[in-house]
Amino acid sequence: MGRAIKITRTDMSAKDLRRAAKRTKDGRVVRRLLAIALVLDGVDRETAARSSGMDRQTLRDWAHRFNAEGIEGLSDRNGKGAKPRLSPKQQAQFVAWVEAGPDPVKDGVVLWRCVDLQARVEEEFDVKLHVRTIGKYLTKHGFRRLSVRPEHPKTDREAQQTFKKTLPAS
Repeated sequence: MGRAIKITRTDMSAKDLRRAAKRTKDGRVVRRLLAIALVLDGVDRETAARSSGMDRQTLRDWAHRFNAEGIEGLSDRNGKGAKPRLSPKQQAQFVAWVEAGPDPVKDGVVLWRCVDLQARVEEEFDVKLHVRTIGKYLTKHGFRRLSVRPEHPKTDREAQQTFKKTLPAS
């Protein structure tokens, strides 16, 4: 078995850690603070870890982070996410296509659908994207799905215009 990692950070006592845990809103950080406070009180690592809902190895890892960074090190680190498959230059070109609309002769469609944009991206940039990813790029660049307002097939436009003209000005 490995050795227990000593808590080398001496700027906070177990009582200070519990006080900090009361003020912390993130429940995960609170559990980690309380586990380290138990270790500083002399409780064995297995009991301290189990009472805080983790195993000994996890407590050991958090002890390393606490020693290196203090309370700030006990927060979860979120990753940056996946790197975009299209470069900023390619995304600008993509936006230009959407704004210009499709060319019926070249693209074979009269309005863009995600499937059509997917084919165009693959053809132009040699990058395969899922249809949902195309939708995410559209949303990212401020495009929304617009649909034409429904109109009854027997609508009489002249009657509507006549009716509008007779309404009193508001």
